[in-house]
Amino acid sequence: MTAVKICGLTNLSDARWAWECGADLLGFIFVPSSRRYVTVSEVAPIAEALRREGCPARLVGVFAGEPAAAVRRIVAACGLDLAQLHGGESPEYIAELGLPAIVARPMTDGMSWAELNDYDAWAYLLDTHDPQQLGGTGRTWDWRRLDEVHKRPTRLIIAGGLTPENVAAAVRCIRPWGVDVSSGVEASPGRKDPDKVAAFIRSVREEDRHATN
Repeated sequence: MTAVKICGLTNLSDARWAWECGADLLGFIFVPSSRRYVTVSEVAPIAEALRREGCPARLVGVFAGEPAAAVRRIVAACGLDLAQLHGGESPEYIAELGLPAIVARPMTDGMSWAELNDYDAWAYLLDTHDPQQLGGTGRTWDWRRLDEVHKRPTRLIIAGGLTPENVAAAVRCIRPWGVDVSSGVEASPGRKDPDKVAAFIRSVREEDRHATN
C-alpha cells in the first residue's frame, strides 16, 4: 500500500482530519522562509493531542540547513518520529543527527543516484526543482524520468504538484513507496481543504486496489 504524507500542517483540526482520512505521515515545516512555518510551541500540543487520541501516523519535522543539535532538540520537544531534510545535508550530517531521516532532493538533471547510496536514510524524497523554493511549488516533474533508474531506494517518496486529480496517475506511473502533498490539498497556505485531503487519500487507495486486482 502506498504511504501518504500530508505536509505543511499548521493546526490540530487539519492534522486530525488527515489522520482520520488515512494519512500515514503528517508533516510540520520548521523552515522560517516557508509560508507553512510552525514553531515548537505550536506543534508540541498538536503532537501531544494526536498521540492522546491514538493517532498511529508518523509525525515528521521538515528542516533545511539547521544544525543537527537544533533538529534533535525540536524533534524531542515535539515528540516527532522523523526529520525530513531539504538543505542538501551530507551523509556525515545524517550520522551526526542520529535520528531516522527522510533525505529530500530536487529532481534535477544533475542529480546523482549514486550519491544517495552514501546515505543511511530512513527514506528518500524527490521534489520539483525550484531555485527559489524548497517545496510547495505546486508544480510536477516528469515522473517518467524514473524509468532510467535501475536501482531505486526501497522507500522512495515523490512530491511536487500532486493533487487529488493526478496522484493516481503518478502512483500508476512510478509505483513509489509513498507520496507527499501540501499545496495540492490546501484552501490557503497552511490551511487544508478537508474535501481535497479526503479525495487525495481516496485516489491513492483506489489506485492501490486496482493494482492488486
